[in-house]
Amino acid sequence: MIFTGVFTVEFVLKLTAFGFKNYFSDPWNVFDFIIVVGSFVDIVLSHIAALPYVALLILMLFFIYAVIGMQMFGKIALNNPDSAITVNTNFQTFPQAVLVLFRSATGETWQDIMFSCVSERPFLLTETAYCDTHSDEGQTDGGDPKRVCGSAFAYPFFISFYIVCSFLIINLFVAVIMDNFDYLTRDWSILGPHHLDEFVRLWSEYDPEAKGRIKHLDVVTLLRKISPPLGFGKLCPHRTACVTLVRMNMPLNSDGTVMFNATLFALVRTNLKIKTEGSNQDQLNEELRTVIKKIWKHTSPKLLDQVVPPAGSNDDVTVGKFYATFLIQEWFRRWKLKKAEEHKHLPYSQVGSLFSLD
Repeated sequence: MIFTGVFTVEFVLKLTAFGFKNYFSDPWNVFDFIIVVGSFVDIVLSHIAALPYVALLILMLFFIYAVIGMQMFGKIALNNPDSAITVNTNFQTFPQAVLVLFRSATGETWQDIMFSCVSERPFLLTETAYCDTHSDEGQTDGGDPKRVCGSAFAYPFFISFYIVCSFLIINLFVAVIMDNFDYLTRDWSILGPHHLDEFVRLWSEYDPEAKGRIKHLDVVTLLRKISPPLGFGKLCPHRTACVTLVRMNMPLNSDGTVMFNATLFALVRTNLKIKTEGSNQDQLNEELRTVIKKIWKHTSPKLLDQVVPPAGSNDDVTVGKFYATFLIQEWFRRWKLKKAEEHKHLPYSQVGSLFSLD
């Protein structure tokens, strides 16, 4: 995406500076233009994953109806008076049948084609769907040119095809395009349901048995895999992620695991800043618990205690306390290394005394 943006900016600047004619006179500029167009096509196709399946469904529909049309109406004579079955509009070959169906799908005089495929046209009572004299049906009965090859099956055939194409397939095709257009233009900086899908997918990598909990050591790795704003992102430094986990302070189970609900709720709460500003965390938690009980009255006490620990639970082990210990240890190691760098000029015996606990 970054390189596509860079090439696009280069294309716009060059086209503005050189003009259309001068820009495309240079083969290298044409090559850059092809790269830009190809990149955008690749991005669109990669995000419209459902579109090929819709196209395949349309092809199958046309194939089935074309084969049926060839069997039912392929022996109708061409250029009969008052008939829409002509040299260019018939079911005698598969390509011609597909073209007739495509024309019918667009709504162009599909009713006339339908009436020309029945044995008698309504209100006229004149047989128009005569058999082609070169067909098998036309050779029977001494090659009677007035033998009818039409069928009343044309009514359900054409009507069902037009309804399926006009009201189902085309709308489905448009719906897929609109859905993916919404995906491409979505503001990913705003927390939404699509972030939950990513969280569930990545959580399952650490919880393949779907127990609803993972090891506390995997939490920071998981959240660095999840894209912002819900997660930290791959570019987030490890220390910064640990500091954020200290503020989130999720409850830690006795077996050293963290619950799914507690982790997700803490992420949403931190991102949306729900009752997070203040020095008294117990008071903020109680206020949030009151709001949750008021809005979601059927929330079980167990689930509520899991996502928002009640007051007086400060002695419980939490993820925040674990990562706070980790940060203290890291700070102490850095402090020792800094002292070692400052006293490099001292003898080895004096440097060793710096790290003693006395």
